[in-house]
Amino acid sequence: MTLPDSSTITYLDSADVARLCAGLSVVDLAHDTLLAYRRKEAGLTPEAALRWTTPSGASARSLILPGWSGDSYGCKIINASLGNHLLGRPRAAGLVVLNDPETARPVCIMEGGRISALRTAGVSVAALRAVRDPAAVRSVAFLGCGRQAEVHGELLAGACPGVTEVFVHDQDARRAEELAARWRAAHPSVAVTVAEGARAAVERAEVTVAVTTTTQPYVELDWVPAGGTFVNVSLDDAAESLLLGCDHLFVDDWELVVDDDHRLLGRLARAGRVAGPGSAAPEGGRAVDASLPALFSGEYARAVAPGDRVVVNPFGMGVQDIALAAAVYARAAEQGVGLSLAH
Repeated sequence: MTLPDSSTITYLDSADVARLCAGLSVVDLAHDTLLAYRRKEAGLTPEAALRWTTPSGASARSLILPGWSGDSYGCKIINASLGNHLLGRPRAAGLVVLNDPETARPVCIMEGGRISALRTAGVSVAALRAVRDPAAVRSVAFLGCGRQAEVHGELLAGACPGVTEVFVHDQDARRAEELAARWRAAHPSVAVTVAEGARAAVERAEVTVAVTTTTQPYVELDWVPAGGTFVNVSLDDAAESLLLGCDHLFVDDWELVVDDDHRLLGRLARAGRVAGPGSAAPEGGRAVDASLPALFSGEYARAVAPGDRVVVNPFGMGVQDIALAAAVYARAAEQGVGLSLAH
C-alpha cells in the first residue's frame, strides 16, 4: 500500500477549482452519485448547523455536511449570510475537506462555493432529465438571480439547447437586470426577459428553477402551467397548494426532508399531511411519489404525462459535494495543480 505524503495538504483555490471543474460531466456525476447512494456505495451523516444574526442584522449560518462516496471521505463547510449581496459578495462561501481513507488525515482543502453550486445544479438538471426531454424545453424561468441561478443557467444551457425564452425575477430588480444583460450577451439567440413578478415568470415557463432565500411559500399550484416542472432548490418557494396538488412530487432523500424544521415540506410531513415514498397518502394530504435515486433507477413506474405538473424538491446532500470534490482532487493530482501546505 502506498500512502500519501502525510506532511502536506493540497490547497485548491477558487481559480483552481473552476479550471478543474471545466469539462467534468457534473450532471452525470450527480446522477451516478445518487444511484451509488441507493446501492449504499455512498452515504452521509447528519449535518451540523450554527445560526446567528450578523452585527448588521442579517441572518447567517454555517453548515457542516459530512459524507463519503466510494473511497472518498470528507465534509463540506458552507456558510452564508443573507446580507452579503448588500456588500457585493456572494451569499454563500465555504470549503471542502477531503481525507485519506486509510489514515483519516486531511489531504486536500478546496474552495467550496463552486463545488456546492455545481453539485446543486447538477442534481436539478439530472432530475429534469429524468422527467422531461431536455431537448424539447423551450422556455425556462429563474426565481432568484444570484450565484445559483448563474450556475443552473450554465448547466441548463448545455442540457436544453432548444431554449429560446428565459424569464428572470428577483426582489432586487437591479440583480435581475444585470443577470439578464449577461445572459443576453452570452446567448444572443435567446430572448431573456425580466418578469414583472414571480407569477409572470412561472406562468410563461415550461421549467422553473427557484433559487431564492425566501422562508415564505408563495408559488401556488395554478401558477405552474400544465406540463410545467418546478424545481424547488431554495427553502420555501413552493406553497402548500403546489406541494400537495402537483401530479408528481420527488425529493432526493425523504429522511433529510422530514428531519428539517425550516422547510414547508418537512413541516407538512410532521403534521401528518405528507407521507414518504411508498406510503399511503394521508386523508386530505399526499405521499411523495419517489426519491430521486428511485426515479433514476427506473423503479418509479408511473409515467410522467406531457400535461402533468412535476415538483422536484431536493434537500441537498453532502455526499454530492464529496463525489464532485473527489473528482476535482483526482484531476489536480494528475495535473500537479494546487498549493502544498505544511500539516
